Amino acid sequence: MTLVALAVAGTLYGFAVALLHRRGIRWPVMRTLGFSLLGLGSFAVVNFGFLGVYSEGLRWAFTTRIALLLFAVPGLLSLGAPVTLSRLVLSGAPLRVMDAVLQSWPIRLFGNAVFAPVFALAAFSVFLTPLAGSLRESLLAGAILTITVPIAGLLMVLPIVEHTTQRTSFFITVEFLLVFVELVVDAIPAIMMRLNGSVLDRIGPVLGSLPGWFPNALHDQHLAGDFLWFIAEVADVPILILLFIRWSKIDRREAKNLDDLSDEEMDALTREHLRQRPR
Repeated sequence: MTLVALAVAGTLYGFAVALLHRRGIRWPVMRTLGFSLLGLGSFAVVNFGFLGVYSEGLRWAFTTRIALLLFAVPGLLSLGAPVTLSRLVLSGAPLRVMDAVLQSWPIRLFGNAVFAPVFALAAFSVFLTPLAGSLRESLLAGAILTITVPIAGLLMVLPIVEHTTQRTSFFITVEFLLVFVELVVDAIPAIMMRLNGSVLDRIGPVLGSLPGWFPNALHDQHLAGDFLWFIAEVADVPILILLFIRWSKIDRREAKNLDDLSDEEMDALTREHLRQRPR
């Protein structure tokens, strides 16, 4: 499944870049390298490296892999600006369909800062239940999670990175506050995993010959909580930076729009504002 996803994503991105080149439009090399080396590269390393190999036997490898697929991989893939690239390549009906999808309520819901902490809390809370053990040991579930988790992460990060939805400076301020809330909310499942004295997923020790460094089940769960806590907290820092950059741009744009108004238009706007105030 990982190879298929890498092949499809890499082929589509490369085809789009080549098509722009034939049209005489130069796509930044750094964006291509960011998408292919950092984005797809991190996706390959997470799934084919240590975390992917030991994900079935180690709790901390499984939880770390899922957290990286949700936070790190989508963030690195977004460096390639796939939405911007698609808008340059597409035209006519396909472009209108893509814009309609981006403006649809499910996409706007995922890209809303209110949704992100709730989704992260719900996703990480699964690690506190026996369902986590079933997902970890199922090959089918592993294949499904390999695709769906990065897609969910992209749906949350792309609206922020590529400005696919319009926001006011007030809304960005609210998003700032919600991201700070997320700093606390994300850590709750990880802290519970770290402090709990029993194995939450109800899965016994791995059978067979194991390396000497393999932790016991409880220590494995504590390590999973440590890594999950660290990744969840670090992942919010780039979001805060992006929101600050986005807020500064929107604030400058709104200030310029006000400066461009004539005295008559400003007076009319002021009167309308006063008229709409509750009495």
